[in-house]
Amino acid sequence: MAEQGKYIPFFGCMILGKYPQFEAAVRLTMERLGVELVDIEGFTCCPDPIFYKSHDKLKWLTIAARNLCLAEARGLDLVTCCSGCTATFAETVHYLGHDEGLKREVNKRLKKIGMQYEGTSTVRHIVTVVRDDVGLDAVAASVTRPLEGMRVGIHYGCHLLKPSNVMQVDDPDRPEILENLVRAIGAQAIEHHEKVLCCGKACMDDQIPARMLLDILLSVEKLGVHCLGLICPTCFDEYDLGQIRLARLFDKKFDIPIIYYFQLLGLAQGFAPEELGLQFHKIKAKGMLAELNLNGNETKVSAR
Repeated sequence: MAEQGKYIPFFGCMILGKYPQFEAAVRLTMERLGVELVDIEGFTCCPDPIFYKSHDKLKWLTIAARNLCLAEARGLDLVTCCSGCTATFAETVHYLGHDEGLKREVNKRLKKIGMQYEGTSTVRHIVTVVRDDVGLDAVAASVTRPLEGMRVGIHYGCHLLKPSNVMQVDDPDRPEILENLVRAIGAQAIEHHEKVLCCGKACMDDQIPARMLLDILLSVEKLGVHCLGLICPTCFDEYDLGQIRLARLFDKKFDIPIIYYFQLLGLAQGFAPEELGLQFHKIKAKGMLAELNLNGNETKVSAR
């Protein structure tokens, strides 16, 4: 059994390479919640659950299993901070746990580097750790600056919820986990019509992703939210930078700040916007920060 309250974090490629502010937000907020993140060396890309998987499924499974072996060797469960990484690892655990022949073939490859996948560590998205292990009451108790008056649009995307028999996070059609986490920090969770729709990032077409993005942002915009809250860096990439692309393609300007949930949690716990990296977003959260009496240009570091 894994040590209680200790988890190995897997931040993946996009967070570490492009959005390190998400890593910072997770580390700051988890410490406040009493969660110990135990870093280990040797991880590679998960790898990607769409393109790499479709190119060579056996190599995809082998690389994912190698990453999982590192967590097994430490005897701790793996927590991911990216929905795509969660999907890769959860599907790998599922496939190898239900197909002994496939598991033998993967281990045959892993044997060349002195590894063997056993299936002894579980893999979860960090929001499920917060919901199920930490608890919503503890989240609420950690809040020193309730986000009262904040209207946070909720977006799930694809990989956290589907395939539901593998992910087992929430009802794939009527999920509540993000709404409950947002309410726990004092904000109002606003559901938009397209909250479980794919962001379009993986769609191999020149036109369809932009149209999907447009539909989602129009759905969010009409509700008058202060920001769109999510937990997937790929979705963040699509919505934050994507608003600039849409302005060029459709002559339609959006101004919807896109905020990773743990940045919102960090604000509620009293951390300064700069500690959480909000200044690095393309779409600035000036209106939201003004509502919280924060100007977004603070240099003061919050008390630990």
